[in-house]
Amino acid sequence: MQTLITGSIAYDYLMRFPGRFQENFLPDELHNMSLSFLVDDMTKHWGGTAANIAYTMALFGARPKLMGTVGRDFGDYRRWLEAAGVDCSAVMQLDEVFTASFFSNTDEDNNQLAFFYGGAMNLARNFRISAALREPPDLAIISPNDPVAMTQLCDECRQEGIPFIFDPGQQVARLDGAELRRGLDGAFMLIINIYEASVLYEKTGLSLADIRATVPNVVITESEQGSSLYAAGEITKVKSFAPSHIANPTGAGDAYRAGMLVGLQNGLPLRLSAQVGALCATYVLEHIGTQTHHFSPRDFVARFRGLADDSGQLDALLG
Repeated sequence: MQTLITGSIAYDYLMRFPGRFQENFLPDELHNMSLSFLVDDMTKHWGGTAANIAYTMALFGARPKLMGTVGRDFGDYRRWLEAAGVDCSAVMQLDEVFTASFFSNTDEDNNQLAFFYGGAMNLARNFRISAALREPPDLAIISPNDPVAMTQLCDECRQEGIPFIFDPGQQVARLDGAELRRGLDGAFMLIINIYEASVLYEKTGLSLADIRATVPNVVITESEQGSSLYAAGEITKVKSFAPSHIANPTGAGDAYRAGMLVGLQNGLPLRLSAQVGALCATYVLEHIGTQTHHFSPRDFVARFRGLADDSGQLDALLG
C-alpha cells in the first residue's frame, strides 16, 4: 500500500520559557501588547508536519512517499530523511527560497506560542500529485501546508479517486469556511485536535453530527485525554499512554497520525490503529524535537503489549 504524505517540511527552532505565559498577559492591555520572553535554551531540529509523519512511519519499516516544497538549504535534511527510510522523490527543491521554519516557545505548563515562516512551502500550490508521482497512491493525507495547495490537493484527490485524509491542523486559522468544507467533501477521514475542531465548527457552520454524516471516519485528539473516534455510527474513546516524562510536546500530534496511518496500512482496526498512534505520540513527548525519537518495530510492539492488549494483531507490524 503506497501512502502519500503531503504537507509542510520545515526546520524547527524549539525554545523553553522558565515561567508561565499567562502570568505575563494583562487582559485589559492586550490591544497594546508588546512582550519578549527570555528563554533558557533553544535547539534546532528537522520538522514540518508531513516530514514528521513520514519519519515516524519509516521507523516501522514503511516507506512513505513525502510530497512538499523545500528551499536551497534542504540538502542535509534530505539525506537525513532518506537514511531514515523516507521516499523523497516527490519533494520539490526551489533554490530561490529557504525551507520553511517553525519557531516554538513552550512554558513550564507546556503551553506554546508558535510562529511559522512559510518560505518554500508557500509555493506548494504550483505542484500536483499527478506531476510528482507516476501512479496515484492508495491513500493520501493532506496535512498543514500552503492553504491554496491544501485545497487543490483535496480537489485533485476527489477528481482522481484517491482516498484522502483531511488534516487541516493549525491551518484552520487560515482556511475559510468554504475551503474547510471543500476539504471535508469526499474525505475518507478527518483528523483534528479538539480546539481546532471547535474552530472548524464555527467557520463552516457544521456540527460534529453534520460532519459525521458525510465523513466516514472522524478522529479528534484530546491531548492527555486521548482521542475520540467516530466511525460506523459508533463513538470509541482511546486513552493516551502516559510518558515517562515530558521533554517537549511539539510533534506529538504528527506522531499520532503516523501511527494511525501505519495501522491502516497494515489492515489494523481503527481503534488499534489509534492506539498505535497514541504510543507513537508518547515517544515524541519523551524527546526534544519531532524526529529525535527512535524505536524498532519489535521494541515498539513489546512496549505496547506491556500497556495494552492487541490480541496478537500487532504481529502485522513485525514484517
